[in-house]
Amino acid sequence: MNLAGKVFIVTGASSGIGEHLSVVLAQKGAQVVCAARRADELTRVIGSIQAAGGSARAVQTDITDLDACRHLMKQTIESYGKLDGLVLNAGVSMWARFEDISDITFFQDLLNVNYLGAVNCCHVALPYLKETKGKIVSCSTAQALMGFPNHSGYVASKHALHGFLATLDMELQGEISILEAVLSWIRGTNLRDNAFGSDGKKHAHSARKHTNESVSLEECVEQIIQAIERDKKTVYIPRKLSMVPLLNTFFQGYLRRKVSGAIDKNES
Repeated sequence: MNLAGKVFIVTGASSGIGEHLSVVLAQKGAQVVCAARRADELTRVIGSIQAAGGSARAVQTDITDLDACRHLMKQTIESYGKLDGLVLNAGVSMWARFEDISDITFFQDLLNVNYLGAVNCCHVALPYLKETKGKIVSCSTAQALMGFPNHSGYVASKHALHGFLATLDMELQGEISILEAVLSWIRGTNLRDNAFGSDGKKHAHSARKHTNESVSLEECVEQIIQAIERDKKTVYIPRKLSMVPLLNTFFQGYLRRKVSGAIDKNES
């Protein structure tokens, strides 16, 4: 896909991967609609894009609200007349063993943002993506493919989204395309700074420092952009994650030991 002149919606565009993806898409000549709940941060992102000569506009959006998603789509079509790409990036995480959680009601928030919010966006965008034979890009995780300690609710929501998009891909083969970016730990995002803890409240978990196996925000976005341009169906970041489906099927014990070791490093 040549990105010049293409119209993209990016959810969760006010920080982290969403912000950097919006900036790079605009640098590549795309027209970007930045969606997020924080209007002040969206204004900052749009200002930096436009100052660099890019084309972008902000639409304050809570993706868990279907009417807000309809408004997002309406504003996009009124501004640019079409939609070529939908980037599902908005998300929220957690860090707690299930048995230690005192209030599990935040699991509904995880589902609402990570899964149902993405479904809302896909539902309103689909007619317009079919017109352009456009693309859905899911900023996913290896945790969508396997179990993962301390992330039970997050894993469940990402499994749901993975299955939903796999089904869409089968139903709409040839009408749209879907790219799943399977990510490991990414430095430079605020996912850990806004994650649910065992008490059911959001806490900063940034004290858990990333190991040297984590990937920088810039490298992550560069690989996602390349995958979009090359019309790939899956991109694993880092590449070694491509072994996860095989290992989870045939060498599950080994994979579990590796994951447990990675968790231990991130706990220290």
